[in-house]
Amino acid sequence: MKQMEFNRRVLLQSATAMAAIGAAGGLNMGSAQAAGPLKLWTIGIAKVGAKDWSAMAGQAGIEIAYNAKSARADEAIQKMVVGDGSKLYDAMSDNGGGMEDALASQGAVVELDTSKIPNWKNILPIYNPGGAAAETIRHKGKVVAVPYISNADSLAYNYDKIGADIDSWEAMFDAQFKGRAAMQNDFGPTLTNTAIYLKESGKQDIDNPSNMNPSEVKGVCQFLIAQKKKGQFRTFWDGFGNGLNLLASEEVLVSSCWEPIQIVAAKKSKMDIRYGTMKEGHQTWNNAFMLTKGGQARGQSDAFYKLMNVYLSTWFGARTLATFGFGPQMQGVNEYVEANPKDFDAKTKALLAARLAGKADRYAVKGNSWQNVFPTHIRDYQDWWARVQAA
Repeated sequence: MKQMEFNRRVLLQSATAMAAIGAAGGLNMGSAQAAGPLKLWTIGIAKVGAKDWSAMAGQAGIEIAYNAKSARADEAIQKMVVGDGSKLYDAMSDNGGGMEDALASQGAVVELDTSKIPNWKNILPIYNPGGAAAETIRHKGKVVAVPYISNADSLAYNYDKIGADIDSWEAMFDAQFKGRAAMQNDFGPTLTNTAIYLKESGKQDIDNPSNMNPSEVKGVCQFLIAQKKKGQFRTFWDGFGNGLNLLASEEVLVSSCWEPIQIVAAKKSKMDIRYGTMKEGHQTWNNAFMLTKGGQARGQSDAFYKLMNVYLSTWFGARTLATFGFGPQMQGVNEYVEANPKDFDAKTKALLAARLAGKADRYAVKGNSWQNVFPTHIRDYQDWWARVQAA
């Protein structure tokens, strides 16, 4: 996911625009219109069970109109706060890392009534008040989002070629993999994971890898520039296909990547490409759905809650784990898989259990840092990342 500039100036501009709209008589949300299909603004991987949205709609008992959403956080916020997003979409997914606060603070999304989501009782304990991820779905203590996928991004490696397991980010910078290593071309996860490694290994003093100060950003980027100039990296990958092909073709042997890339690369190459647990830690993240102000005004709340109940069902959790390797957001997935042998054969059952166990191991690492789409010194991130790219 791209992390673009979004600071207090943008928030102030957005607030001013919203005030002007209110003075002019407010947005016409079309509350008198028939609700119609639930208009989603989200990403394609938010669905399981079919190539289209039919399985999701069938599970929820509603109609769904899908609209593809950009992964750019700044674009989404501008669309919803000062643009026509609330008129166009009833519900949207976020990019994690602070978007829920940005949107809720501007009134673009509304507080949710979790009592209308029966499966809320099964949500992972980390989302309960005081839990590690509690604030990722709340704004000022009020629930404004429903999580549907999460993960702890790690390092994929070609076990067949390396002949050993990898449990440290040190491998990314090890001379034995010179020219056979790759990192994501996105300053968010790449700087965060590198900062985690440098902090936990004692190589640099870093307070919070998810929200570094200017000197910390400089130190991390200077480290990456030195590695790049030594020829350590084959490339910095862009997009799912690029990341996948680098691993599947054996062009690289170690790569920081999303877990779905590792899963598909292993299938495509028929090689033992594994996803490790890094002892220093990982960037953890989640994505969540929100009900827009316009969606509520158009009477789409009930349809929204029905779909959210599906996202917190073990039906969805098992399938997103099997299809993409994403972390389910509810308890009881193993039990669901065990109770549905027609849908999950013995091999798949073992695979899903192993994936869940791997996630539990990654989530438990002390050095993990949560994704932050809007670090305080984002300009320094952008400026120094440009230097890394140019090196």
